[in-house]
Formats: sequence, structure tokens, C-alpha cells
Amino acid sequence: MGSENIFYEFALLLAAAGVLGFIAHWLKQPLIVAFIAVGILVGPAGLKWVSIGSEIDLLAKTGIALLLFTVGLKLDLNVIRTMGPVSLATGLGQVTFTSVIGYLLCLAMGFPHLVSIYVAVALTFSSTIIIVKLLSDKREIDSLHGRIAIGFLIVQDLVVVLVMIALTAFGASTGVHWVQGISLVIVKGIGLLVAVGLLMRYVLPRLYQHASRSAELLTTLAIAWAVGLAAIGDWLGFSKEVGAFLAGVSLAGLPHREALGSRLVGLRDFLLLFFFVDLGAHLKLSLLGSQLMPSLALSMFVLIGNPLIVIIIMGLMGYRKRTGFLAGLTVAQISEFSLMLGALGKDLGHISGEILGLITLVGLITITLSTYLILYSHALYDRLSPFMSWFERKDPFREVELETTVEPSRGFDTIVFGLGRFGNHLSRELSDRGQRVLGVDFDPDVVHRLRESGHSVVYGDAEDPEFASTLPLTHARWVVSSVPQLAVNLALLHALSRYGYGGSVAATAHHDRDAAKLREAGCNMILLPFADAAKEAIDQLSESELTVQQSESQDRT
Repeated sequence: MGSENIFYEFALLLAAAGVLGFIAHWLKQPLIVAFIAVGILVGPAGLKWVSIGSEIDLLAKTGIALLLFTVGLKLDLNVIRTMGPVSLATGLGQVTFTSVIGYLLCLAMGFPHLVSIYVAVALTFSSTIIIVKLLSDKREIDSLHGRIAIGFLIVQDLVVVLVMIALTAFGASTGVHWVQGISLVIVKGIGLLVAVGLLMRYVLPRLYQHASRSAELLTTLAIAWAVGLAAIGDWLGFSKEVGAFLAGVSLAGLPHREALGSRLVGLRDFLLLFFFVDLGAHLKLSLLGSQLMPSLALSMFVLIGNPLIVIIIMGLMGYRKRTGFLAGLTVAQISEFSLMLGALGKDLGHISGEILGLITLVGLITITLSTYLILYSHALYDRLSPFMSWFERKDPFREVELETTVEPSRGFDTIVFGLGRFGNHLSRELSDRGQRVLGVDFDPDVVHRLRESGHSVVYGDAEDPEFASTLPLTHARWVVSSVPQLAVNLALLHALSRYGYGGSVAATAHHDRDAAKLREAGCNMILLPFADAAKEAIDQLSESELTVQQSESQDRT
């Protein structure tokens, strides 16, 4: 009967998630917020319809492993080398800034020194899981700011592991035990990297090449490797996130990585539902009332202060204010690690249940509000951009290097935005027909690869309102966007008009309603890849059928 009860509770949980998810989608609200609300509503803190136990926790952890695994799949060693310095500087800089200022802020609010340290450190860590999910939903995981954000979030995860090990050792003893704990983590980390490196070199390519003959086997092996290395990472004292991310990176050089990533997306998103439900269910609402005012003050510090320090650091390192702003918003919340740190402090007797409630409430506020900030980041930047010029150096050299490898004075007939499958085929076909084509993509890895193969490509984001001013628009007869998102194309049309572009614009749409809005905005041509391909295929079938009929007629005569 027990197993039947679990199944009924599981069905009820999915029904509640479906209903609230539908309502949130209808109201155009983030699904993440809806799923957290489901956990609060049906869990122990709410109606107590569902007892959130080990089964939900297992599904949540599997979803986390697959999420970080798919992120690692998109990163090869070249990207890690190029993004490493800024990720390390930004991650450590933000952790240091938030810890120091947060500590002083807690002291000013009357908290004791040890409590202030715990709360300040808890405020430094951002949720890798939530940010990666949001960036994936917005299709910005491969953008420059997305890759930098993932980099410094991984740095944060490594820092929190060291902090929790140090606190555990400090709670047990002092001195030598603390040093031994940190040293042991470093040795384990080096051993794990060496072992994975050897597998990448001698085992994994051959194993997955053989498994690729069966799609089911390939997917099963990928999931097993992701969850297995996540478990090993957790067992060695690191987080599951670090292990799963490393599993993805180890397969990033394989030719099957795109197929693996696309196959796992649906399963990943379904399992992540349980992570957000579990997060909501474990919120102890009874501890929150007395901590409302301090939590509001600390939440405002996280929502404003954390992004601010990221913007400043990235500006000093030579990135544009837009890249710094979009990356900075990803740290405008605290993470599940912050709650784990608070729980550890309570178990060690360093903080009380009320302080844990304070950290929990800050998490609830910042996770909810930062979700909206990230989803509407581009619109928010458009409003704040005029006031952010002093966050950008006169020469943002790191992005200029990506943008100006092609001579600005060189004339191009066509500029193609988005060099995925459709955009790449467009640019190649135009080049084959004698057109001078300049490609634009927001994935630094794509830009680097196409440049090495001799193509004229620059880094840029079609949604960046200022990027159009850097393009050689004078001689271009066409600007073509292969990006199907309506908001991106509308932003591009507005930017081209703003900078006086007098040529024609072609934009891609997947729906008739988007095509109509693009025409109203002044788009000269609408590209409908699926409809156009279907018409061309039908034309070819008709021509082939006519040829066969003519051949048969000739044979009869």
C-alpha cells in the first residue's frame, strides 16, 4: 500500500504542476516561479497533500546532473581556455566583494560576528541550476555573456565546496585538521581531473563511437556517465554539479555531442521540475516572519550589489557594458548551496533556526525576482544603458578583437546574422553565387571556427541595440537574420533603422503571426524555412513524377 500511496502522491504532484504551470504560462510568468509555488502549496509547508521524500529528491538530483552535463557538452577545451581568466577573476571578485560588504551590513544590523560571517558567505553563492535553465530557455547559453556566467558560477561552486569543508573541519577541530581538509580536496581534485583526462584520451572516444550505432545505447551511456560522475564528484567531497559538468566537458569533443544534447533536453526539463518543487517544499515558512525587514535589506544588496561588482570587473577587463550587465544579472540571487551552508551552520551550533529562516527568505525573494530580471534582461538594459557608460572602458578591447578581425572598410553585399545550420547554409550558398558575405554570430566558438576555415565572420548579438553601428552597412544590399525569435528580429530592425541602414532586410519566422508582425515593422522579406523547404520538396516531387510519366509514355509509344 505504501508504494501505491507514493504513486498517488506523485500523480497529484504532477497534476498540480501542470495546472499551475498552465496558469503561469497563460499569464506569461516564469515556470520556475510556478514550480516553486507548487512545492510550497502541496508540500509540508502548505496543504500537506504530498510528503516530499527521497523519491522526489532522487529525481531532482538526476535532473541537476543532466542539466550540468548538457552545459558541459557545449564547452570544449578551447572555450575553457579563452573564458577561464574572466570567469576566475569575476567569480572570485564577486565572492570577495559580497562577503566583505555583506559582513559589514550584517554587523550594522546588529548581528554577532559569527552569524554575520555565515550570512555574508551565504549571500555570495548564486544558483548554477536556475541560471543555466533560464539561459537555456532564452537560448543564450552559447552567447558570450552566457559562457562567462557559466564559468564564474562553476568557480562559485568550487569555492562553496571549500568553504563547507573548512567549516566542517572547524566545527570538529582546528588547526591541522583544517589544513588537511583543504589539502585533501586539492589532491582529490587533481586525481579526478587526471583520471577523466585519461578516459577522454583513450577510452571515451572509442566507447561512444561503438555506441553510436544504437541511438538508445548512446543516450543510456550518456545518462549513466553524467549521473555516475556526478555521484563520484559528490563522494569525493565536491558537488554533484561539478562532477556532472566535468562529465559533459569530457564528451564535448566528440562528434555525437549535438545529438546527445538534443536527445536529453526533454528528459532534463522534466526532471528539473522536481528540483524546483523540492526547493519550494523545503522552505520553512514558520521561521520567516520575524526576519522580514533584515531579509528585504539583504535581498536588495544581492539584487543590486552582486550584479554591480560583476559589471565593474568585466568593464575593467575590457568587456562592453552590455555583456557585463547581462552576465551580472545572473548573480542576483542566492543558491541552494546557501541554504545548505545555513543548515550546516545550524547543525554545528554556529547559527540559530531564525538565522536559517533569514537565509531562506532571502533565497525565496532573490530567486523569484532575479528570474524576472534575467527573463527581461534585454528590455531592462535598453532602459538603463544611457546611465551605464562609465562601466565601459573607452576601448573594450576583448570584444573589439572579436568584432574587427574583418576590415570595416571592406564592402559586403550581404550580412547574415546567426550562423547555425540554416544561417550557415544561407551564407555558403550566397558566397557560392558570387556574393560578398559577412557572417555575424554570438557564439565565440563558432566565430573562431569559421574564421579558421577562411570565412568573414565577426562576433555580435543581433539583439544588441548598439552593435549595428560597428557593421559595414554602407555597401550592404541585404541584411539577413536566420534567427527565428521575433523579439531578436524586431530589435535588429530597430537598430538598423536607428543607424540609417538603407538596404533591404530579410528575417526568419516560424509562425505566420510572427511574419505579420515583422512585415508591419518594415521587413522586406520573410524567410519561412519549414514552409519554403516543404514547397521546394513538393516541386521536386512533382517534377520527378512528371518526368517518370513522360518516360513511361515514351516507352509505350
